[in-house]
Amino acid sequence: MTKFSQFFGSSIGRKLIMSMTGLFLCLFLIVHLGGNLTLFAGDDGYTFNIYAHFMTHFPPVEIAGYVLYISILVHAFYALVLTLKNRQARPVKYAIAPKTPVRWASLNMGLLGSIIFLFLIIHMSNFWGRYKFMDGTYREYRKDLLTGKLTSSVYQPVSPDFEYAVTTENNIEIVRVKDLYVIVTHSFSLLWYVLLYLVAMVAVSYHLYHGFQSAFRTAGLVHNKYTPIIQFTGIWLFTIIIPLTFALMPIVFYIKSLL
Repeated sequence: MTKFSQFFGSSIGRKLIMSMTGLFLCLFLIVHLGGNLTLFAGDDGYTFNIYAHFMTHFPPVEIAGYVLYISILVHAFYALVLTLKNRQARPVKYAIAPKTPVRWASLNMGLLGSIIFLFLIIHMSNFWGRYKFMDGTYREYRKDLLTGKLTSSVYQPVSPDFEYAVTTENNIEIVRVKDLYVIVTHSFSLLWYVLLYLVAMVAVSYHLYHGFQSAFRTAGLVHNKYTPIIQFTGIWLFTIIIPLTFALMPIVFYIKSLL
């Protein structure tokens, strides 16, 4: 066995892999949130559908997507390994219950991660899987380039291989694209899915409350000058702002579905 495999098979090596994949997933959350905010553009899904097509068809982004999927699986695998190792090392639970949120999150990272992983399976199959591999609906957007007026309607492709098209006729830009927005709208009109989403965001919040700061400590990035910045970012950005903003999406769409 080489020194490389010995290191990454050790407890420190496994934790380092966890921290690196975890930080990569944190970066993905920021990008994913930015894209999903186009749901609130108020243009009947025009911006969001173009964004969705770009993210699933631009080769560099597709490659990054597969790196993301691998990172999720690796992160989940090593999380399971570390959880089992910790239980073997300490089969008896703590006699005193944790009194702080960070302590509770630290002792329940396995539970939080399991909730998130289950949610990701459902979430990706419902959105990415249906969008990528199932026949969906298409939408045609007509935008007047002089006035900016935008209209939309359902579009039925002639060819079964149709993906995306942009043409211009008499100062009218015509965009025909697969409609992920309608899938999102329908999913967020279902109360059970909204509740699942909210539970998952609570789990993400607690998971990142401990995980983000822990990842930097594991990587040895601890310094009196920078640690407070890391803690501030971990608490406000990854524990509050990002999960809360994600949570607002299903809430807003569900309320709209009731009106």
